[in-house]
Amino acid sequence: MAIQRQLTNERMSQIVIHQNTVYLSGQVAADDDLNKDAATQTRSTLQEIESLLAQAGSDKTRILSVTIYLKDIDADFAAMNSVWDQWLPAGTAPARATVEAKLCEPEILVEMSVVAAI
Repeated sequence: MAIQRQLTNERMSQIVIHQNTVYLSGQVAADDDLNKDAATQTRSTLQEIESLLAQAGSDKTRILSVTIYLKDIDADFAAMNSVWDQWLPAGTAPARATVEAKLCEPEILVEMSVVAAI
């Protein structure tokens, strides 16, 4: 069973597909949104996730699990959730974990890693 890797560089692949499952690397907001608030960064991150899932032959209704990393869970959890709740169609909630983490760049407030069915 072949493993497909897309949008790959020497360090990582943005998309990995194996046996009708797609794995997305950690996704963050577009560069233009990085100096904005958590709600804006969440919207931007979710747009990127939707785009990558479509490229892999999936969509947000097929997400199996997501790990959400927040720079400051106390400050940003409610704002992130308000955007998440509007974005996710009813009845499609995946397994989810949300954790506070020191992210790779100081302006990044939200990062998400996704596993979805194709």
